[in-house]
Order: sequence, then C-alpha cells, then structure tokens
Amino acid sequence: MPYTIKDMSRLTGLPASTLRYYDKQGLIPNLRRDGNNVRVFTDEDYGQLRIIDCLKRSGLSIKDIKSFIDMAGKEGMLSGRLEIFRKRREILRKELEDLQGVLDVIEYKCWYYERACEEGSESAMKDLNPSEVPERFRETRESLHRRLCDEEKIQACS
Repeated sequence: MPYTIKDMSRLTGLPASTLRYYDKQGLIPNLRRDGNNVRVFTDEDYGQLRIIDCLKRSGLSIKDIKSFIDMAGKEGMLSGRLEIFRKRREILRKELEDLQGVLDVIEYKCWYYERACEEGSESAMKDLNPSEVPERFRETRESLHRRLCDEEKIQACS
C-alpha cells in the first residue's frame, strides 16, 4: 500500500522532516518517488523505518545506521549485521542495569521521605534500626551508606 510522507509520519510517530533527513542520508534506499518527485512509502519502508528508529533509540549514530543499511544490501554481511545487534544488546543491558540501580535509590528515597513526612521529622529516619527498613530497600540503603563512608574516608585523607 502506498503512503505519503504525512501518512508515514503519522504511522511511525517520526516528523516528516526526520523522514526527509533519513531519505537524504540514504537510510531508505528503496524509497520510490512518483511522477511529481513526491516520496511514496511502502509497507517495506515502514518496516525499515521501525528498524532505523530502534537502532537510533538504542544509541546508534546515523553514520552507523547507514553502515548497517549498506550491509543489508550485500551478500555475506549477515554476521556483520548480527554483530551490530549483539553489541547494541550488550550496551543496552548494561544501561538497563545502571538504570535499575538508579531506580532502586529513587524508590528507597521515596519510601524514606514518605516515612519522614509521616513522622514529621527526618531525624527519626536517621536513627532507624536497619531491621526496620523494608527488606527490599536494605541493600540499597547499605550501598548508599557504604558510599557515604567511602567518601568520608577520602575527605578525611585529604
């Protein structure tokens, strides 16, 4: 089914200017044009744009995406394309792990300040026995405490 740039923009959520840019960068190599030189997108182009968007959102540069697209048109490049996805997967797994650590601290601090607000003071929270901390937050609290102690040791040594 043929789509206009407006249609494809609506389908992908990408601005028309981004679609034009991707075309100019050669990221949509099979994109057709009608008799008036207007871009005509297909279902295949839609699939291509979904992959481009995925790679872009994963942190890959336009230049690297272009390299991936160029590999797609050549025989014997399957392993190269696979390697791109494997590398992105590992990078994203690490980023997710790092973000989970950040989320754990945020969740702990939400609990901490909610309790402090209920108590009407933060001092009650500072004197809290570790066993009074919900189990799901104990490791995060301990990790924060260790970092604070390490920083205090570094400052004491300065």
